[in-house]
Amino acid sequence: MRILITGGAGFLGSHLADRFLAEGHSVIAMDNLITGNTDNIAHLAGRPDFRFIRHDVTHYIFLDGPIDAVLHFASPASPIDYLKYPIQTLKVGALGTHNALGVAKHKNARFLLASTSEIYGDPLVHPQREDYPGNVVTIGPRGVYDEAKRFAEALTMAYHRAHKVDTRIVRIFNTFGERMRLDDGRVVPNFIGQALRREPLTVYGDGSQTRSFCYVADLIEGLFRLLMLPPSEDAANPVNIGNPNEMSILEFAKVVNMLTDNPAGIIFKKQDRIEGDPQTRQPDITRARKLLGWEPRVALHEGLQRTIRYFEGRV
Repeated sequence: MRILITGGAGFLGSHLADRFLAEGHSVIAMDNLITGNTDNIAHLAGRPDFRFIRHDVTHYIFLDGPIDAVLHFASPASPIDYLKYPIQTLKVGALGTHNALGVAKHKNARFLLASTSEIYGDPLVHPQREDYPGNVVTIGPRGVYDEAKRFAEALTMAYHRAHKVDTRIVRIFNTFGERMRLDDGRVVPNFIGQALRREPLTVYGDGSQTRSFCYVADLIEGLFRLLMLPPSEDAANPVNIGNPNEMSILEFAKVVNMLTDNPAGIIFKKQDRIEGDPQTRQPDITRARKLLGWEPRVALHEGLQRTIRYFEGRV
């Protein structure tokens, strides 16, 4: 297969490129490098089965030759990024998705959309199932990301129904691992960076807010299986991919300190809650288990140890 990955120089896009190349496919990674980094794909430079194109996918995408699959992963994904680039986030969710779907339609290619657990907003249902419509504040600061992805899902299903494009939608829950940016503002690199600098970990509020953490290798396996499913109406509907093992942020901070032998402990800071910021986040992965035969395999401690080793040379 010849595969286009938008956002191909990002955290997840670069891991996807590695996986598809390892399976014998060829990859075109497309990225405007707003939040992506060519360091993530530097090890692939010079390979005949890999090509990098610097391009903003909110503009028309032209590619010669056949394309068998389009994986649309271009978007700022951390709060610090989409709050810094709110217009770009909305545009890549709308115009970027439209252009990527246009490539899939023109090339008769399979299409996979990277959606997010953020489409559930601050959920009133726990854990979150794919049929839960969400509790999202459309005009809040996080709305630029939430609504971009919700629109992208709607557009993907419109192309599936109106143009018969073979589509997939994955709702990605908190994922961590190598190639995350140390400064991307998410809790895993924040805590690991502080711990490796021997600083106390900063926990906002009392740390009772919960998250579930999926190691990147597990996520990539789920994405690979989803893309490779035979076409069906069931395959076109959204699928949660994430780790259902929920824990509090305070518990998570203690684990990071233990794994890094950080003696500085934890400090608590008061923070006014950001509108729409979820207090709980836990995927119901029943559908992924049934449809894909998938569930996470890498234990939290093992995934964190790998991630810590990656960050040790970057702090």
